[in-house]
Amino acid sequence: MASIRRTLSPAYHDRSYQNGSGFPSPSNKFLPNGSSKHFSSSSHLPFLFNVVNIVYRKGWRRSFCRCLFFFVIGFVFGIAPFGYSDTDVRAKDFTFPELKPPHATLRFDDQIVTSVSLSVNTKLLEPKESTDIIEPLKQLIVVTPTYNRGFQAYFLNRLGQVLRLVKPPLVWIVVEEKAASHETAEILRKTGVMYRHVLCAFNSSSVKDPRVHQRNAALEHIERHKLDGIVFFADDDNVYTLELFESLRTISRFGTWPVAMLAQSKNKAILEGPVCNASKVIGWHTNDKSKRIRRFYVDMSGFAFNSSILWDPKRWAHPSSNPIRQLDTVKEGFQESTFIEHVVEDESQMEGIPHGCSRIMNWHLHLDTDNLFYPKGWLLEKNLEVILPIK
Repeated sequence: MASIRRTLSPAYHDRSYQNGSGFPSPSNKFLPNGSSKHFSSSSHLPFLFNVVNIVYRKGWRRSFCRCLFFFVIGFVFGIAPFGYSDTDVRAKDFTFPELKPPHATLRFDDQIVTSVSLSVNTKLLEPKESTDIIEPLKQLIVVTPTYNRGFQAYFLNRLGQVLRLVKPPLVWIVVEEKAASHETAEILRKTGVMYRHVLCAFNSSSVKDPRVHQRNAALEHIERHKLDGIVFFADDDNVYTLELFESLRTISRFGTWPVAMLAQSKNKAILEGPVCNASKVIGWHTNDKSKRIRRFYVDMSGFAFNSSILWDPKRWAHPSSNPIRQLDTVKEGFQESTFIEHVVEDESQMEGIPHGCSRIMNWHLHLDTDNLFYPKGWLLEKNLEVILPIK
């Protein structure tokens, strides 16, 4: 194999070598005064030059050693504290200068401003639907007197299913005489409506309409516990719409509406209630000529009132301090009018619902069930007699 030998340049023939190595001894090019002795005594980095001298003998690493040498020199000069820096940082160094708007001169061409009107864009002030505050619904206090009769289970189940569809809050106060029957309690539990089973201890055997004292027992319960809401007397034999219960929540003090009734003779229908201009009561309407001497022509299920009238009369400036109750000494048909006279003074304190009192929302049917058989527990002890046997 042919060998390639590098010929030394004549420019380097005058260099002396030590121990036959290819690295020349330090010459005057690296020394300030051309003396190696002066270099060793006056240089500040003798150690670095020795390191570079050792690495420099490798020949091919000459470029790398030069880069390393100048990098170290630059690093040393970079961290050396050659100047003075003020490390005292105070709060006043970060204060912002006060900015003032430039002075402007306004000119009005032949116009004199005498007044300035400020208008507000109401569209900007209207809250969005997502940020509207939702007011809680008023509680409905539905009072229902009941007693043992043939259609009691049917009536209570029908009314309970209607109340189940009404939006809460709602409390159903069911009043029984003397003792609470297991059958009534079982019906109330199955309806899924929040209820209170109240007993009337008054002996109403000598009273023609025992429901008067049952309603009074419910009024006493509301007053004692200070239940807050709209009180509505809902007899179990009436028919009601969901619209009626939703309209009750719009009542502030006392609300009334027309009721359709079936006459006792079952041969005609009677429409009885207020005549309204919007929500203002301006008169009364009735088809029954025998009741035209009453003060207010309203059915028992044709009005509702705020419960705070019972336990906070000062709020409504009620003149009487006696508890508001129904009277059993009043002639039949006048119970409603007499009771309303203790709640409000006149029609100015009433509210007609719905708007214009233009809808019939409940019906009073007067179904007679006194002669129907009432089985205990709604269960038949014996099987029914077979009338049509299977052939």
